[in-house]
Amino acid sequence: MANIDVQGYLRRLGTDHPGKPTIEGLFALHRAHVERVAYTSLQIHLGQRTTPDPYESAARVTAGGAGYCYHLNGAFSALLEALGYDVTWHRGRVWSPAPRGHGLGPIPDEPNHLVLLVEVDETLYYCDTGLGDGLHEPLLLVPGEASQGPYTYKLERTRFDNGLSGWSFTHDPKADSFTGMVFEERIAALPDFLARHEFMETDPESVFVRNLDVYRRDAAGVDHLRGCVLTRSDGGIETARREITDPDEWFDVLADVFSLRLPGVGDSVQERLWKRVWVQHTAWVAEQG
Repeated sequence: MANIDVQGYLRRLGTDHPGKPTIEGLFALHRAHVERVAYTSLQIHLGQRTTPDPYESAARVTAGGAGYCYHLNGAFSALLEALGYDVTWHRGRVWSPAPRGHGLGPIPDEPNHLVLLVEVDETLYYCDTGLGDGLHEPLLLVPGEASQGPYTYKLERTRFDNGLSGWSFTHDPKADSFTGMVFEERIAALPDFLARHEFMETDPESVFVRNLDVYRRDAAGVDHLRGCVLTRSDGGIETARREITDPDEWFDVLADVFSLRLPGVGDSVQERLWKRVWVQHTAWVAEQG
């Protein structure tokens, strides 16, 4: 097993070493992760190529970076394992019906989500630091509903067409981002995600390539930056929504709201990033009519 900088990672989360694995420690780490490490496709728009290797992801998080589910849940799993937690990976699929999405679809062909199950004190939890405006805390892996801040989620058992058993997570419609996510009980490994990672990071049809999104979840709601539109939502009610047209202000939002200070990114790269984002934003505004 590769090593990670546990103390550096914990400093990024703003938390002390939690000691031996406990339920309380797991919840505290999860909350800190989603509050301090943004869910984002920013690295793609910076022209950076990444891998879903959990130890490389952990190093990027420790250095101030972020990413989407493969990166965030992979890094979080490496941290938890280093702290003594029992963690398994599972293939998942985030979905929404058309026209927003492409429906449920088969997980084996499109495992667009990495799910973590963590056992602590003989109890199994669904953990997800890579679901954008999703979980703030782990969910006990039992069928039923659970509320976290303004959102209510549902977990149900399911069985897929290929006979595999799994779980279905239903997102709160007030979040207005995606409908749900399903995942297999069968344990997965890094090779299960390599092909889909390549698609999500490079294909022009990938939502991550088409849109720059940044999410930060906290106990009361969600901060979301899509292109040049910053929204603060509390249970689906927009308490603040504004268009950012000044590049200096845009980079300040990345740093101050989402803790993304772009370590090692020079002025010329930032200028290219802003031009890309602004072109995408103006095209989106034109589509809205």
